[in-house]
Amino acid sequence: MTENAYTRTLREIFAHVDYSRSRQHPYNAETYNLDRMWALMSLLGNPQDAFPSLHIAGSKGKGSTSAMAASILQAAGWRTGLYTSPHLHTFRERIRIDGAFIPRERLIQLWQELRAVIAALPRTTTFEIITALAFMDFSRPPVDVAVIEVGLGGRLDATNVIIPRACAITALSLEHTNLLGGHLAAIAAEKAGIIKPGVPVVTGPQPPEAMAVIEQVAASQAAPLIRVGEDWRWRIREVTTQGLRLDICGPHSTIKDAFLPLTGEHQALNATLAVALVHAWAPSELSEEVVREGLARTYWPGRLEVLHQHPTILLDSAHNHDSATRLRHALRHFPHRGLILLFGASADKDIAGMLAILGRDAKAIVLTRSFHPRAADPRALDAIARELFPHKPLYLTEDAQPGLEIALSLAESEDLILVAGSIFVVAAVREAWARLHPESLRPDDWAFLAEPIDGEFTPMLTQK
Repeated sequence: MTENAYTRTLREIFAHVDYSRSRQHPYNAETYNLDRMWALMSLLGNPQDAFPSLHIAGSKGKGSTSAMAASILQAAGWRTGLYTSPHLHTFRERIRIDGAFIPRERLIQLWQELRAVIAALPRTTTFEIITALAFMDFSRPPVDVAVIEVGLGGRLDATNVIIPRACAITALSLEHTNLLGGHLAAIAAEKAGIIKPGVPVVTGPQPPEAMAVIEQVAASQAAPLIRVGEDWRWRIREVTTQGLRLDICGPHSTIKDAFLPLTGEHQALNATLAVALVHAWAPSELSEEVVREGLARTYWPGRLEVLHQHPTILLDSAHNHDSATRLRHALRHFPHRGLILLFGASADKDIAGMLAILGRDAKAIVLTRSFHPRAADPRALDAIARELFPHKPLYLTEDAQPGLEIALSLAESEDLILVAGSIFVVAAVREAWARLHPESLRPDDWAFLAEPIDGEFTPMLTQK
């Protein structure tokens, strides 16, 4: 198949109702309608039932936890599916088997089949379509296991038609409050909606009001509750700019001095969640060597990622108040003289809260936007930043590449350029760097397959 056919496929998929482009739609069973998803699965022969699955919800860390869990399962020798969202550089990241992106020809083929089916289901959403495509791909032939990341919330998410073998809830914080609710108990209730009768659920430490909801839902579903921090524990040995070393200890398993090529103390919790989750499904198959290998092979760019040294360019997908706080705390592991913040965010996020935390120690702030339809106008960011920091130098740009170039012009060799506020800004900066310095990235870096998330889907770089 030609690239034109692939481009056309993406245009047709994103031409459907796409709530990710706007947060003005009410979060309820009419808008996010699982009945429609159930009907679609039935018309397709219920592909979601053809393979065992693990389901992961949460506010922070669910993508990293999913990537680690899939890497461990793959190291154990299982043919492993991984479904995540949104994508960083290419749509094909969302649907992977044994780490390989779904081939363009395969996506085109599956879409041709699915397009005929959804004609009978008005207002099928883009996310429902993508989820269905993932389930179709994982079922033909069936993978040994699939790790499925929730898109939004949990209870009404399109992925919630699976009956997993185990599920996990990562760290919870206030997010999408206009959709999920303005307090942690409401958010926890939405996330806990993935808990199924009798299915083990792993949770990390949670604020008391959130944990009370998870405990209540698990008890009502007779779902065994596994607590990271109590049933499973971790000890950090070392945190460096390249990753972390840690010990993980569970009821019947101990993994000593494991290396994870993702840095930040918060990743120790995510790693322990991933290990506890896969053990909840297949404990006898997971030796210490397998878990160590799986963690060491995890690849999840854009999360406390060092793109360059002298000056240090550090990327992180922090996109709310809590993750910004965690990011600022992690900066002590990246020695630097001065800090330059390159910031962009989606319009529906806590922009003032993130800027107040991340811009506090910056000697200059560069405000930009990503290509995403929900990206905040840099002029709106400027108004917020000027109120917070009336005496700091501020720079505005409509695109990430000139924003990166401005930051580089301001930075001295021992400074740190921090890129944060949105996964979409991180993606745009990675792609800009790939255009400017392609030799500095590994040949198979995802940035070389970059496609806009929306619009024309014309590849930004030469396809490899």
